[in-house]
Amino acid sequence: MKKRMSLSSLLILILLIGCQEDRKILSKQNPNYENSENWVSIPDSIDKTVDVFYVYPTVFSGTVDLNMDIEDEKNRARVQNVTKKQGGVFVEQCNFFAPYYRQMSLDGLTMPQDTIDKYFSIGYADVKDAFNYYMKNYNNGRPFILAGHSQGTMNLIHIMKDFFNNNELNEKLVAAYLIGYSITSEDLSQCSWIKMAEKDDDIGVIISYNTQSEDAKDSPVLLAEAQCVNPLNWTRSIEYAPKEMNHGAAFFNGNGEIDSIAVNFTDARINELGALIATTPNVDQFSNDAFPRGVFHVQDYYFFYNNLKENVGVRINAYINSH
Repeated sequence: MKKRMSLSSLLILILLIGCQEDRKILSKQNPNYENSENWVSIPDSIDKTVDVFYVYPTVFSGTVDLNMDIEDEKNRARVQNVTKKQGGVFVEQCNFFAPYYRQMSLDGLTMPQDTIDKYFSIGYADVKDAFNYYMKNYNNGRPFILAGHSQGTMNLIHIMKDFFNNNELNEKLVAAYLIGYSITSEDLSQCSWIKMAEKDDDIGVIISYNTQSEDAKDSPVLLAEAQCVNPLNWTRSIEYAPKEMNHGAAFFNGNGEIDSIAVNFTDARINELGALIATTPNVDQFSNDAFPRGVFHVQDYYFFYNNLKENVGVRINAYINSH
C-alpha cells in the first residue's frame, strides 16, 4: 500500500528544492569582492613594496554550464592548486592578490566565436570588477605587477586595453607577465600604451610567450603575428638561448608543492611564428591531451620557473631605483 506524502513533508521538499535552486542562481551572480571569500588570495599583511594582481588559467571543463561556479569546492581546489604553483614565482617578493572569477569552460573555448564572446564576457566582468575593487581598496598607491596564464592572460589583455590608456595607472605598472596567450602586432598597433619587453630590466612592459616543441602545430593559443619574449635572455630576438641559461624548471607534487628543480632543463628560441621553441623536453611526457602534441602550454611557467622568479626581482629593483 502506497503511503501518501504528508502536506508538511511536501512543503519541506519544496523548500529544499527552492533553496538548491536559489543557491545555483546565487552562485551565478556577480561576485561581491568586498567578501574575502571571493578572493583566492588576499595577503594577511602588506609587507612588500610591490603587489601582484594574478588571474588563474582555465581549470574548469563543462558542457552544460559554460561558466565555472566559483562556490563549488572542487573548482576552488583546482584554482588553489594552480595558483599555489604559478603564484610561487611572485609571493616571496610581492603582496599577492588573486580573485575567483567565473571563467569560461575549456569546452566553451572550442565553440563558435559569438558563443565564446558571450560566456567569456561573464568571466571578464568579474575580473574587471575585482581589479577595480583592488585598485580602490587594496592597492593604496603601491606599484604592482599583473600576472596571468592562458584564460587569465586573455582577461588581463582586456584589462590593459580597457584601463591602461591612463598615465597614472601606467606609472604604477612594474611589468605584466601575460603568459600562455598571444599579444599580437595588431594589439600593439591599436593600443600605443601596450609595450613589449626588450630587455631584462625594462619596466611598464609585457612579458609574453607560448612554449612548444619544434614540430608542434595548430596551437590554439598562438595567434597570427604573436609577439614573444624569450624568458632565458629576456629579448625578442631570434637568438638561440642554450639550456645553460635556464636557472631551473620546477616540477610539482599533487599538493602544488615543488617536488624538484631541474637546472639547465631546457633551451629556448623564438621561431618565425612567434612561438617559444623548447627542444629539450620529451614531447610525449610533456604534451597534454587538451592541446595538440608538442604544445607545452601547461608548462609555460614551470619550464622557466627560476628565471621568471629572478626576473620579477630584477624588474622590481629597476622600478624602485627609477622612482
